[in-house]
Amino acid sequence: MPGPGAAALALPLLALPLLALPPTPPPTLPRAQPRGPRRVLEKEAQFNTTYADWVDADLLNIYAFNHSVCRNRTEGVRVSVNVLSDHKDLPVLFVVRQKEAVVSFQVPLILRGLYQRKYAYQEVSRTLCQPQTKAEVETQHFYVDVSTLSLNASYKLRVTHVENFVLRTNERFSFNATAAQPQYFKYEFPEGVDSVIVKVTSAMAFPCSVISIQDILCPVYDLDNNVAFIGMYQTMTKKAAITVQKKDFPSNSFYVVVVVKTEDEACGGALPYYPLSKDAAPDEPVDQHNRQKMLEVMVSPAITSEAYVSSVLFCLGIFLSFYILTLVIACWESCRQQKRKGLLAAMDSPSLDTASLLGHARSIPDSFLGHSPYDSYGYGSFGNGSSGSTEGVTDSMGSAEVPYGYVGERSLENVASRPRLDSLSSVEEDDYDTLADIDYDKNVIRTKQYLCVADLARKDKRVLRKKYQIYFWNIATIAVFYALPVIQLVITYQTVVNVTGNQDICYYNFLCAHPLGNLSAFNNILSNLGYVLLGLLFLLIILQREINYNRALMRNDAHALECGIPKHFGLFYAMGTALMMEGLLSACYHVCPNYTNFQFDTSFMYMIAGLCMLKLYQKRHPDINASAYSAYACLALVIFFSVVGVVFGKGNTAFWIVFSVIHIVATLLLSTQLYYMGRWKLDSGILRRILHVLYTDCVRQCSGPMYVDRMVLLVMGNIINWSLAAYGLIVRPNDFASYLLAIGICNLLLYFAFYIIMKLRSGERIKLIPLLCIIGTSVVWGFALFFFFQGLSTWQKTPAESREHNRDCILLDFFDDHDIWHFLSSIAMFGSFLVLLTLDDDLDCVQRDKIYVF
Repeated sequence: MPGPGAAALALPLLALPLLALPPTPPPTLPRAQPRGPRRVLEKEAQFNTTYADWVDADLLNIYAFNHSVCRNRTEGVRVSVNVLSDHKDLPVLFVVRQKEAVVSFQVPLILRGLYQRKYAYQEVSRTLCQPQTKAEVETQHFYVDVSTLSLNASYKLRVTHVENFVLRTNERFSFNATAAQPQYFKYEFPEGVDSVIVKVTSAMAFPCSVISIQDILCPVYDLDNNVAFIGMYQTMTKKAAITVQKKDFPSNSFYVVVVVKTEDEACGGALPYYPLSKDAAPDEPVDQHNRQKMLEVMVSPAITSEAYVSSVLFCLGIFLSFYILTLVIACWESCRQQKRKGLLAAMDSPSLDTASLLGHARSIPDSFLGHSPYDSYGYGSFGNGSSGSTEGVTDSMGSAEVPYGYVGERSLENVASRPRLDSLSSVEEDDYDTLADIDYDKNVIRTKQYLCVADLARKDKRVLRKKYQIYFWNIATIAVFYALPVIQLVITYQTVVNVTGNQDICYYNFLCAHPLGNLSAFNNILSNLGYVLLGLLFLLIILQREINYNRALMRNDAHALECGIPKHFGLFYAMGTALMMEGLLSACYHVCPNYTNFQFDTSFMYMIAGLCMLKLYQKRHPDINASAYSAYACLALVIFFSVVGVVFGKGNTAFWIVFSVIHIVATLLLSTQLYYMGRWKLDSGILRRILHVLYTDCVRQCSGPMYVDRMVLLVMGNIINWSLAAYGLIVRPNDFASYLLAIGICNLLLYFAFYIIMKLRSGERIKLIPLLCIIGTSVVWGFALFFFFQGLSTWQKTPAESREHNRDCILLDFFDDHDIWHFLSSIAMFGSFLVLLTLDDDLDCVQRDKIYVF
């Protein structure tokens, strides 16, 4: 019996025959094996002839074409093929060999979409790039090679001349295009035309398409997967427009390329189901059948350089006219005051101050002319001078004979002998928060039923002046740190647009976008000049007013010291600065308007609305107005919510619930602060105190509110704000930034209307200048809002959908509807500021202890 050693020796011997056998080849996929050397069949071919032929792995078909090319005439050549065999894994390859270019494509043509989806096209048409010729007439040859690895593939081939290959100025041309049958045409700049606008329109929104402007170079990128490689391009549904400048094309001509995309997702459409059948493999191409689009193209000359100059002069003329008008009004007011001074001197009567647009202050009071300036209304009720209200006024002001008294009607001795609070040396605002005398205690003063301005103007004027100056310095600091990165960012955006040619980055009104230098839409930037110029004019008016007021203080003018609404100019300076910054940042936004920089255009709108409300409140409540730090902190919170709402708020139920709750709670807290003049505390005992007030005022005895007018305002404000919160929660508007701005504007208009009504109810009057400003501003605001709601573009949608809203210019062939909104809104804001500035000029001769607080 053999042992283990014999078995070990037998194994190598058995392995030797196995090593001698040839290796087994790996399995291969079935393929067509050539039965011999490949045959080449070359044919002389003719234009406008359809060749129905076949090809296999052993055959190469070559079609030879020739045509005459003229130097002064361009004709397009188009190759159309249709493969009848269904061998997607073994396509037919077509190679077009020209003098200076080679174009190759396979059929079925496979194009990829989103998520690497594949789409197959059996019919393919391509326009050949035309090489340049220096001869007057030249015969050029090109060849179409057809080959495949399939056993047998039948196809149809047709080569034609392209009609209307060269586009004519101001002539429309209609054509069809598909993803596998793109179209492009040539345009040559006429003599004397430096820029043109290419407009492409379609009656159907989908399929989505791409419009590209490319230089006269070969190859032409006319497929969905390469159209963005060169030139300028933009997606399109129904409208597209690209402004082309002659300086960007050395050959004075360019190609207009139209490509239909494989999918509509880039234009806001839905993605198709993929794969379409259950039996289809995950990577099997999908046949899209007849996915074609009918389009119309027209090239028209753009505006000339003279139009740029005239538009700039028009813009400057409009806003500089306000400077001239202001100067004329100032001169007229000065002359009128001089005449009144002479009249007063002749009658041996003391001259009296009144306000004008620039703060000149001399006039005759109405009571001096023989009629009472005010009716006898009692503050605190809606009736005409009830006994209760008169008694309240008597208790708080010491007189109930006439609600208002002019200093000119009484001796100034009692005014001069009155203790001056601003004569103290302290400049700390908190020095007056605790006063020894019970008559000066703020808890007693601010909770009186009937307040006068003197009750809320007790702090040192120097302290309040510094307090309100902080508004200006803070907003100036914010403006510098905000504007510098904004400018840098929009310059980067514009550079990216110019370098990549992707015009989907910025949401312009492309039908009225006039480039200048590197800027794509100079007209949208120029129209913001009004904010800057009128903001500067408002600052100059405020400066003149402050100079006149300081001069009056230096000569110890009793009217400046003891009469009228206390003059604090810090908030006015902040408002003028905010208006100028709104113009600058709006211009920056319109360099490249899009989803990522919308807050540049809206941030200072929130600030302007907030500052106007603060100024309106400051007029009658100078001592208890919010500090600059808390005010700007609240405005920063508003801007924060604006950004969060735009980014996360679209269709987000949780966000809208949280925002609505915050909106309502903030409204209640602010209402409490205003109703009690700040004399309340938010602490752990707030609920107990609320229940106590409800029990004592509603259960034990039914008593009305102590401050009726304030309660009416706050109830109306809460109704409006709660309604806006409910609207946002139910409707969830897409444009959250505009919704938030509408909340601020509604509250501002409500407070302004309440102020006007209470001013008239209290027997005050509105002088001519503020009355004209109110009427004119209201009219201008109406027209401005009309143009604002035209909606020429929106970054809420895709760039292609936004272009459906584009419209032609309507003013001087240079400005569109949104530019007119810029013009009118800047004028309306300036007028609104003038209303706030001059609204209480009728009180400049009225003692502050005769001016009601509301």
